[in-house]
Amino acid sequence: MPRKIPMRQCVGCGESRPKKELIRIVCNKEGEIRVDVTGRMQGRGAYICPRQECLNKAAKRSALNRAFERPVDPAVFEALKEELSKLEAPPEAGR
Repeated sequence: MPRKIPMRQCVGCGESRPKKELIRIVCNKEGEIRVDVTGRMQGRGAYICPRQECLNKAAKRSALNRAFERPVDPAVFEALKEELSKLEAPPEAGR
């Protein structure tokens, strides 16, 4: 019997994708919001596609505010943009 692939929904675009394709953003008990590259940090998590457009949509729709049930400082979005730009997949070379 094939193994079930865990699916999660991106807070930006709303698309369901395999958990491993998404990036987890965590809000811990202290209220710090950061990118969880390991997927094991403690705290409430929200998933987002590794694209800047999805983070922009999430910011515009206040999706992280709803996911974490607290207001998210705009400076946090800037820090997340920087971290996502490091993780964002480089465009594939023309084939």
